[in-house]
Amino acid sequence: MASNKHLSKKKRLIKICKQNSAVPIWVVAKTKGKFRRHPKLRNWRTTRIKL
Repeated sequence: MASNKHLSKKKRLIKICKQNSAVPIWVVAKTKGKFRRHPKLRNWRTTRIKL
């Protein structure tokens, strides 16, 4: 992929990158372990991004 990207594509990539983070520890503690895994967690090899 080119290093120079359109702003709209770049913003979408940033959003997807932020979504791919794990659930914070304080959330797990507050919900007593009910929410351990993020439903939108994605692996870069197995799941492709639709841009």
